[in-house]
Amino acid sequence: MPKSTSDYTPPRVWTMDEENGGQFASINKPTAGAQFDKELPRGKHPLQLYSLATPNGVKVTVMLEELLAAGHSGAEYDAYPIKIQDGDQFGSGFVALNPNSKIPALLDTSVQPEQRVFESGNILLYLAEKFGAFLPTDLAGRTETLSWLFWQMGSAPYLGGGFGHFYAYAPEYFEYPINRFTMEVKRQLDVLDKQLAEHEFIAGADYTIADMAIWPWYGNLALGRQYNAGEFLDVESYTHVQRWAKQIDQRPAVIEGKKINRTWGEPHEQKPERH
Repeated sequence: MPKSTSDYTPPRVWTMDEENGGQFASINKPTAGAQFDKELPRGKHPLQLYSLATPNGVKVTVMLEELLAAGHSGAEYDAYPIKIQDGDQFGSGFVALNPNSKIPALLDTSVQPEQRVFESGNILLYLAEKFGAFLPTDLAGRTETLSWLFWQMGSAPYLGGGFGHFYAYAPEYFEYPINRFTMEVKRQLDVLDKQLAEHEFIAGADYTIADMAIWPWYGNLALGRQYNAGEFLDVESYTHVQRWAKQIDQRPAVIEGKKINRTWGEPHEQKPERH
């Protein structure tokens, strides 16, 4: 183990003796499972969504709104907010849908037995396959799209839990992690910028679930809406990401999808529930 250059030295065996500070500290625990009994509400539509309008939540509401805009009436859904700062994700009903206690979670009541779906990327894939939309059917196109979908799932933790946490949510600034994760996020933006220099959308000529997965994280970042870090990351310099981010931002289904399960901001930006 490298020598510590601060007053902190990792213990031989880690235990959680106290909260580590920062936003969300009060709901973070090293254990899984339900912490209290609470059933989830249900509506009349085939799909039941339990989520919040964070980037991972917006992926799914955008997908559902895009499906409805494309004429897929079977994609009608009820949406209920899961207020993660209040710990709603640890209720027994939600944990039954997602044992990992992370939003979003989807319940498809149009099939028997009813199907739970969790992990945002998997929900996008499930809906794309269920409705035959926003995922190419040819092998090359499907593979390229899924490569970028999984790129997002693997990359975004460096943006959110890495850069976002230490830049925006940690109780104080720490130079090493901010430098480490800023470098990585800028590398990721460069990856996207080079891809979008050659293609209109992430996976090629068509708008797909890859765009829906990546835009809420990196599109919003490019538009200066994530962590108040636009200037710090020099997002304007990624010109192809800028073009793509603004193009997606104008889609009616994206405009509507951003509102669903949103419980903050201006009143016209919010639609906490959908029925």
